[in-house]
Amino acid sequence: MANDTLENLGAKLDRLILAVERLAPPPPRPADFAAADCFVWHAETATLEPIARVNRVDIALIKGVDRVRDILVDNTQRFAAGLPANNVLLWGARGMGKSSLVKAAHAAVNATGGTALKLVEIHREDIDTLPTLLGMLKAAPHAFILFCDDLSFDHDDTSYKSLKAALEGGVEGRPGNVIFYATSNRRHLLPRDMIDNERSTAINPGEAVEEKVSLSDRFGLWLGFHKCSQDDYLEMVEGYVRHFGLKTDPETMRAEALEWATTRGARSGRVAWQFVQDLAGRLGQRLDA
Repeated sequence: MANDTLENLGAKLDRLILAVERLAPPPPRPADFAAADCFVWHAETATLEPIARVNRVDIALIKGVDRVRDILVDNTQRFAAGLPANNVLLWGARGMGKSSLVKAAHAAVNATGGTALKLVEIHREDIDTLPTLLGMLKAAPHAFILFCDDLSFDHDDTSYKSLKAALEGGVEGRPGNVIFYATSNRRHLLPRDMIDNERSTAINPGEAVEEKVSLSDRFGLWLGFHKCSQDDYLEMVEGYVRHFGLKTDPETMRAEALEWATTRGARSGRVAWQFVQDLAGRLGQRLDA
């Protein structure tokens, strides 16, 4: 009787173990880095999805930011060549091509030949999974730009500490084959009232503020993007019109472009692109690169 009871108990335990194993998530698939040059990190499954067709523009079409464009491309070229390079924070005005420039610089450097440089996008909400992602990338025989678009942190958000450790401060430090590029509308990545609150409530206000602000200091390059002039805006529009071969009267086009910007209360690369899409639609022409 006792033996039968033990056998039944063992059988039940075996079934329970099998049921639990079926509920557990499958192990992450190893990344196929030969599948593409660009990937998106999916934290929930710990997988890298290859992106065959990347949403980006040619670097020659990004106008009004010549100086920062050249600095970013040079930094990227040095990294791809195995030379010292810096993490980069692209900050400033909305719609001025920060994320477009990162993707365009990656493509421009790869177009020069040599070892393919990989671009991996990580979403802001997945920053706390950086250690897992870096563990996958450091073992790969490639160089990676780890890219986070629209990076910022709100109140009571402590995931910035994961980013600080991943950039420079961990025991291992940043893997030598990974560099971090981020875009943000904020220069210091944290809201001003959050920093002020830390100053007013901390036992040692100076140390508390230093803890918050030092995150931006982990980026060796700060590239500022500012609102563009009317001439820069028109140059952006005209660059797109020439690139896509849109058949339109130049004077009429400029007048319409200025009116378009006025109705939106802003001039930027994004506004220029939106106008060109509207213009092409009215002309019945496709925007095929």
